Amino acid sequence: MNSFNNTIEFIKHIYGNQEFIPLSVPVFVGNEKKYLNECIDTTFVSSVGKFVDRFEEDMARYTGAKKAVVCVSGTNALHMSLMLVGVERNDEVLTQALTFIATCNALSYIGAQPVFIDVDRSTMGLSPDALKEWLVKNAEIKDSECFNKNTGRRIKACVPMHTFGHPVRIDEIAAICDEYHIELIEDAAESIGSLYKGKHTGTFGKVGAISFNGNKTITTGGGGMMLFNDEELAKYAKHITTQAKVPHRWEFRHDHIGYNYRMPNINAALGCAQLENLDRYIESKRKVAAEYIDFFKKIDDVDFFIEPENCFSNYWLNAVILKDKESQQEFLQQTNDNGVMTRPIWELMNRLPMFENCENDGLKNTIWFADRVVNIPSSVRI
Repeated sequence: MNSFNNTIEFIKHIYGNQEFIPLSVPVFVGNEKKYLNECIDTTFVSSVGKFVDRFEEDMARYTGAKKAVVCVSGTNALHMSLMLVGVERNDEVLTQALTFIATCNALSYIGAQPVFIDVDRSTMGLSPDALKEWLVKNAEIKDSECFNKNTGRRIKACVPMHTFGHPVRIDEIAAICDEYHIELIEDAAESIGSLYKGKHTGTFGKVGAISFNGNKTITTGGGGMMLFNDEELAKYAKHITTQAKVPHRWEFRHDHIGYNYRMPNINAALGCAQLENLDRYIESKRKVAAEYIDFFKKIDDVDFFIEPENCFSNYWLNAVILKDKESQQEFLQQTNDNGVMTRPIWELMNRLPMFENCENDGLKNTIWFADRVVNIPSSVRI
């Protein structure tokens, strides 16, 4: 059996030798209480208030998107994104099996079917090489739409996920999607502040979806956001996520099937305060990652996953790669038994009963990661 005592001691040391080291916790060191008190004092705690507009404007400015639209969760953001690009029941969506369940739940709400494509060893996210190889073998273009030759279903969208905040080779994926008339949605739930070739994740596709869950780099408690380069599409997204109500001072008229996906002002207030410190938080996370990099260089049979080429990663969740499944399980057992919270990668989507019959390309790298990856404590240190 391997002994990971040195690793446990090091992690406890960099986080102040606490009795228990959580995986990732939020930090509130800015204007959170001030803005929340303003919501309470003015009574604007629900879906109307200045912080909702401000948060959208601030996020659009920060990411370089033309518009941003807030909603209740990252899952909502993905659900809406898929609907907005025209995904319909029985369509197929190309995505990765190495992802959080929200990615597949969102397309399932519509009745679409996932097709799982392998990931890159360098990014842990959807591989453009694997994507192109699968499309060459299985796709055909008819009347400017892409279809699966085997199932006859329309392939409407592609959803790569920037795993643990590390950007995929998104420009290559975007070019392939354009070639095959497939809409690109970025699952940027984990990658706020991450850049690919100097451009913010979530701004390469038609829509980008971000999460502000409690364990994310910045949080609104719960919440999500969509990023747009198309201002008209953003305007429509805002409309249908707020019950599709036609503006009027007193009448209640609605012109589409709408959704109550509105982020409350009180959550947006938290987001505005958090965003003010985002660069500071990412700087802290990158310092933690740098310390891990130096430490694990000296540890046999454990590799620390570093940001890919051409990327600036937020290092949302740090990851180590063990030599095999047995070592992975030993690492998980010893760390958690000794007050250091660690976890394996999510159960692969194709191994869940809801998606076990979905088409995939063999998922060689995906399975390799699932047998070896462990997330280690990644909280901001202030």
